[in-house]
Amino acid sequence: MAETHSVPARIHTVPTVSDRTVVALHGEIDLFAVGSLSARFDALTAEGHPDLVVDLSAVTFIDCSGLGMLCRARNRVTARHGRLRLVTDSPGLLRMLRPVGLAGVFEVCAELSDLVASPSGRPAHGLERRGAERPLPAKG
Repeated sequence: MAETHSVPARIHTVPTVSDRTVVALHGEIDLFAVGSLSARFDALTAEGHPDLVVDLSAVTFIDCSGLGMLCRARNRVTARHGRLRLVTDSPGLLRMLRPVGLAGVFEVCAELSDLVASPSGRPAHGLERRGAERPLPAKG
């Protein structure tokens, strides 16, 4: 049986303008990576009114456990009256959100520069508001 070599997930967090935090994920977001990534997201969403921008541009793979982690982070942010946005232009990821019922749930932008350049956090273009401020069903 052939061995597969995956690119381990990495996370890089950078505070930005107006208390927004950019969380850049890299590599594969799968069951093996979610534990450590979830701990970091829990810390970032623990208090206050978190304003997270999750940059998925360098993510090469995400499975259902990775989607679950993003849903948990969104629920925690929403419960604290914060905001979570995803940055991706991956047709595969966007297409994957539909059959699992997550299309329309996240705010999605194609370019990080659209979000970071704007002091209000609202890009001049490229952002699609998706989904109401409703919690996602908890899995467990």
